[in-house]
Amino acid sequence: MNPWIQLAVLWLLAALMMTLGWLWQRPRSNAGIVDALWAGGVGGSAVLFALLGDGAMWPRVILAVLGGLWGIRLAAHLWKRVRGEPEDGRYQNLRAHWHGSQFKFFLFFQFQALLIVLFSLPFLAVARNPRAFDPWMLIGIAIWLVSVIGESVADRQLARFRAAPANHGHTCRDGLWRYSRHPNYFFEWIHWFAYVCIALGSPIVWLAWAGPLVMYVFLRWISGIPYTETQALRSRGDDYRAYQRSTSMLIPWFPKRIEP
Repeated sequence: MNPWIQLAVLWLLAALMMTLGWLWQRPRSNAGIVDALWAGGVGGSAVLFALLGDGAMWPRVILAVLGGLWGIRLAAHLWKRVRGEPEDGRYQNLRAHWHGSQFKFFLFFQFQALLIVLFSLPFLAVARNPRAFDPWMLIGIAIWLVSVIGESVADRQLARFRAAPANHGHTCRDGLWRYSRHPNYFFEWIHWFAYVCIALGSPIVWLAWAGPLVMYVFLRWISGIPYTETQALRSRGDDYRAYQRSTSMLIPWFPKRIEP
């Protein structure tokens, strides 16, 4: 199938899904559902392109398994947070800034549908790879395993910390969070390099680089770290400022010793 048609089909499905998500959040005032839908949509795009692609069997099978499992894990993790916690502070602030405008929230949900298409581009490259199984695919699988395990560990460490009432108002410095302020984001970023390796040999392999490049831009400057840290400073104040001074922002490194 023509790649443009595949992208159009994906966009229509994503737009429908996000419309249903927007309808779900209206009576609940919880726009956090958009994060779970985004993760599920991107993971689903990997499976869709694996089915529709005209590349060799092995890269498409690997794509469906890795992309699908990544999407299921992340969507389930985010859905659990949406169901068990109040609306994320980022969306509470948007709700206040937009004075509760549901039209603006609808546009926001539809923008997330477009982002699903943007983040699916690496999968499109993999699905057109004509090569049989080769060592680069093994390297891609290894990167995927390290990144997904690392992100899962970081998520569990943070959830365990936040579940203790004594930690309310304090910053998690346990485990991986001692070495990076955002280890979950770090491993999420690393995850996208897996598809670059698996796409090597594709006639559109350059599209695979959209994954790590676009994800870094979004995490570093747009929707990831800036929003998360603004909310953290608002809720944890000086404790988080001290954490910022001592701990690497994204790439894990040994914490600095801060003189009193």
